[in-house]
Amino acid sequence: MTKISKRMKAVNASFDKTKIYSLKEAIAIVKKSPKTKFDETLEVSAKLNVDPKQAASSSIRGTVALPNGTGKKVRVIVFCKGEEEKKAREAGADFVGAEDLAAKISAGWLDFDVAIATPDMMKDLAKLGKILGPRGLMPNPKSGTVTPDTARAIKEVKAGKIEFKMDKQAGVHAPVGKMSFTEEALFSNAHVLIDAIMSSNPAGLKGHHVKSLYLSSTMGPGVKLDITEFR
Repeated sequence: MTKISKRMKAVNASFDKTKIYSLKEAIAIVKKSPKTKFDETLEVSAKLNVDPKQAASSSIRGTVALPNGTGKKVRVIVFCKGEEEKKAREAGADFVGAEDLAAKISAGWLDFDVAIATPDMMKDLAKLGKILGPRGLMPNPKSGTVTPDTARAIKEVKAGKIEFKMDKQAGVHAPVGKMSFTEEALFSNAHVLIDAIMSSNPAGLKGHHVKSLYLSSTMGPGVKLDITEFR
């Protein structure tokens, strides 16, 4: 039998798991939970009323700019050539390259969070699909990471632009900031993300595509949100 720590007992006693809460109430509950030794990430999770195997499910994805950022230092690499290399470095890219960067990744290096590429580089990145794809790191036009304007893409990602998409279990999980953020900052970030998820309704689906919403910290339980607040 798993032993529950004193911290988790205190966390579980801080709210009623059978109730649903407004976003502001949920954030207040999570913020008052016993602290950990590190700055936890606050995450929004959505359970969707969509079959992951159907084609329509692929449309439940998108990007959103969190107004207060993620609180995380994002390491960005850029695949490009020529004049675009200088622009990418000046915009704050952590690593810039072409074939040399692709070879480095093929050898096992994955010390980055987001990969951006110019359209002309995509044919050279096909061989990295099996490495980057499963990790969600492959540049993609839908997420804005395949673009001729790498400088703009870098600045957006560094400022708090994130991607969300449905997983194989019909769920969406995305960060909305750090627990050290103010309640107001977390509320703004979470509301923007939830609005984006709610508006990503696939064509042809009857009824609402979001079944439930939860808010949780890295080491905390999920607090169920009142979904009607966002409909």
